[in-house]
This record gives sequence, C-alpha cells and structure tokens, in this order.
Amino acid sequence: MSQESISVFDIFKIGIGPSSSHTLGPWRAAQQFLTFLKEKKILQDVNRVSILFYGSLAKTGIGHGTDIAVQLGLSGEDPVTFDVNSLKAKIEDIKSMKKLILAGIHEINFEPNDHIEFLYSESLPFHPNALTFLATLKNEDNLSKTYYSVGGGFIVEEGESDLNNSKTILPFPIDKAEDLLHWCIKTGMNIHEIVMENEMSWASESEIKLKLWSIWDVMKSSFFRGCHTNGYLPGGLNVNRRAFELNRKLLANKEYTNYDEWVLQIKSTGNSFNNILDWVSCFALAVNEENASFGRIVTAPTNGAAGVIPAVLQYYLIFCNQEKQEEKVIQFLLTASEIGSIFKKGATISAAMGGCQAEIGVSSAMAAAALTECMGGTQRQSLMAAEIAMEHHLGLTCDPIKGLVQIPCIERNTMGAIKAITASQLALQSAPDYAKVSLDNVIRTMWNTALDMNSKYKETSDGGLAVNVPLSLSEC
Repeated sequence: MSQESISVFDIFKIGIGPSSSHTLGPWRAAQQFLTFLKEKKILQDVNRVSILFYGSLAKTGIGHGTDIAVQLGLSGEDPVTFDVNSLKAKIEDIKSMKKLILAGIHEINFEPNDHIEFLYSESLPFHPNALTFLATLKNEDNLSKTYYSVGGGFIVEEGESDLNNSKTILPFPIDKAEDLLHWCIKTGMNIHEIVMENEMSWASESEIKLKLWSIWDVMKSSFFRGCHTNGYLPGGLNVNRRAFELNRKLLANKEYTNYDEWVLQIKSTGNSFNNILDWVSCFALAVNEENASFGRIVTAPTNGAAGVIPAVLQYYLIFCNQEKQEEKVIQFLLTASEIGSIFKKGATISAAMGGCQAEIGVSSAMAAAALTECMGGTQRQSLMAAEIAMEHHLGLTCDPIKGLVQIPCIERNTMGAIKAITASQLALQSAPDYAKVSLDNVIRTMWNTALDMNSKYKETSDGGLAVNVPLSLSEC
C-alpha cells in the first residue's frame, strides 16, 4: 500500500497572497510547466503560450490573482523570493509591452486578455481548480499540460494521483488520528516528538528547526507589517484595513521602534479578557489583510486561513508563556502540521472542494491541538481540542464577495483563532476518555459534508454572501 508522506514544510509554505489554491498553486503549476519545457529542450522553440482556467479558478480567479500568478510563474519568478513590492510594475510591463519572457530567458508575444481565458461554465472532473497550459512551437507543433490546484499550494498533474507516493519510509506512518495516538501511546512521546522523528527522514533536526524558525519569522513579519500598514485593500471593494487602527488604539500611542519592543508594549497592556480578545483579532486581521494585498505570508494550511495559526501562536507566546519561546514555537508548528496533514489525507484542505470548513476549520483545529500541547495537555487532549474546533466549523461555506479573499474571509480568521483557543481550554478541562466524538469521526463527517455541499458554496462566489450582499464594483 502506498504511503502518503507529508512534510511539515508541505503544510507550511512561504508564498504570496491572496490564495494558496488560486494563487500559489497556479504559480507552482506554471513553474512545473516551464520545467517540462526545459526537460524536453523545447523552451526556446515556444512561439505562443495560452492558459485556460476552469471551474473555481475561472469563477474567482481574477479576485484571487490567478492570472497574475501564472504570468509571474511563467516569467520564472518564485513566490518565496519574489519582491512583492514589484508585483504591480511587473504585471503592468507584461501588459504594456505585450511580451512575456519565459523562465526569464525566452521572449514571446503575450497579450493577457487574449492568451488567458476564463472558462466560467466549464469544469474538469478531477478537481474544481484546474488550469491548462497550451504551447505552440515554432514548427507549429502544439502541446498541452493540465494541472489541478488541490489546496494549500499542492498541485497535481493530469493523470497523476493526489496521493504523494513518497519513497521515504517514515518511522511512524500516520494516515489517521488513531495512528498518531497509537504511536504516542506505544512510544510515550508527545505529538511534536513523533512528527520530528518523521521529519528527520528528510533532514537533520538542526535543519528542521532552522527552517521552522524561518517559517515563524515570515509569520511574524506578516502580522507586524499588517499592524503597521494603513489604507484600503486592493480589488475594488474598498475594504478598510483595520489592524492598523486597532493596534494603534490598543497601544494608546505607546512608542517602539521594532518588533521586540512592540511585543513588550503589547504585554504591558495587560491580560484582561477583552484585551486578549482584541489582540488575537488584531493579529489575525493583520495577517489576512497582508494576504489580501498580495503580501508575503505562510500557508497555514492555506492562504485564506493564514491568520489563525500565527494569531494563536502569538497569543500563546505573549499571554501564556515567557520561557523557552524558540522551543515552544517549534513544538507548536510541528504539532499543528500533523493535524493539517491528517485532514488533508482524510478529507480536504481545499475550499473549492469542501467550503471554508476545509480552510478556517482545519486551521482552527491545527491551532487548537498545537496550543493544547504547548499548554501541557496530553496527546488525547490535543486531539480532542482539534476535534472540538472542527466540530464547530462543520458546514462552513466559502462565499467570497466578488471573488476577493476579503469578505468574509478576513474576519473568519479572527473567529477561527478564538474558536481554537476556546477548544483548547475545553479540552484542557476535560477527560478525553469520555468524549463521544473522535477527531477521525469529525474528519469523516467533514468530508461527507463537503461531498454533499452545493457547489455554489465552494469558492465559486455563486451563493451565500457573495450574492446576497448588495455590492457592486461601481458602488464601491
């Protein structure tokens, strides 16, 4: 039987907003298409490239920047290193010059309005997020490649399986929560320790910790930047950025010059219930306002849900823990990643497949389990916290207004973070042996719900708030 091996760095990827499935995935697909052309040694024989978007990628692609992502990917840019401040100029250059330099080395004529097509009424059977690259060579030969963006920045080429058939044999193979619990009981190890042992099948412990700290650095940068950037979000809805004003109000004009001083000032505001709620919301808002602005963020496990885990981890470090912070960050991210991996294997982390329960719901479950373990909870309590968090996100629809990852997406991150903290507290005060619902039960239920959910509630902007809020671009 094939073993699906998912690394913590598959779940947490550094990228650019606003969507892991609609921006990062198509970007990676474009890069993979370039790799195919290079391997065939035909890159410089290409005379024309067209891109077709299907299903959800077509219906909400413009709002999610899917067309922008593929142009950058085909240009040879990488989402991890690309200067986000140059994005607008880069796209404007392609449009005005009507030229695209494939992989940064081969120039072709390219008119976005002609060479990018949104097939709003067509969908491919494997997954709602599909795109096809069509290339015409100088000798008039044609070739094509179709890819599916299956959530969280993962892509699958047409004809391949969604299963990651890794040749690496993990010491602790895990497909379900019961597998994870089995290994914890058998070894006496905590969840993060099991995950670290598996992760060391690919890299050394020191390398893993360094990469995880880099992930946290990007998360920190995203909410620090988000808390200090004012104005309106792009896209036409004129949504006001709220983290800036909330941060200013909560700190009452306290002075600081860098991140560390900022954190000290936050700590000085106290531990009242209302204050903590406001700060958790502020952190989550900040990350997803950056995400909506094509900023650099970390999929956790998706871009649309990128604010939940950073907000809960920052809450823990500021309001709950004062010692061994680097160790706790590593513990938190390792634990969270395994929960996300189990959801991906047993259900989905794609809103186009499962609605927002697959994004905010999963991120909330991940954060709840990680927080519980860091707070000293048992393995069973951590899994219970994940179950509680998802149980109260079941059926959550994905209905972005105008296809933008703004309304209701940004506020949903604040709710997912608060639910994660509540779920953790409930689990820490409970005896898991008496629980009626297991994490595997709720994952199975989530998948059944996803299968039954009407497609108009799955990131198509054909239902829900997307059609019931009386807004139009001309009114904004």
